[in-house]
Amino acid sequence: MTPVSGRRVYAGVAEVSVYVSDKNRGHRIGKKLLEKLIAASENELLLTLQVGIFPENIASLKIHEKLGFRIIGYRERIGKMNGVWRDTVLLERRSKVIGTG
Repeated sequence: MTPVSGRRVYAGVAEVSVYVSDKNRGHRIGKKLLEKLIAASENELLLTLQVGIFPENIASLKIHEKLGFRIIGYRERIGKMNGVWRDTVLLERRSKVIGTG
C-alpha cells in the first residue's frame, strides 16, 4: 500500500498492487493476498484503495471486482512497460467499515 499523495486531503487513500508469479497462478494466491491487503488497509483506517490494471488482465480485474473494487475509469498511456506506453483500467474500493466522517 502506497499513499496516493502526501497532501492531507488525500489521507486515507492508498494505491495497491498484488503480483503473483506465472508459476504460482491458478492457486488463488492473488485473492488471498488481496483479502489480507484489504484487511490491513482497514486496520490502517484507509477509506479508499485504488488500483490500475492492464485491460487484458481479465483474471485480475475479476478478482478485484469480486472483492468490492469497481471500475471508475480508464487511463490512457499512463505507465511505460518495456518501452511502450500502456493504458490501465482504474478501480477503487471504498471500505464498508471505515466511516466517512
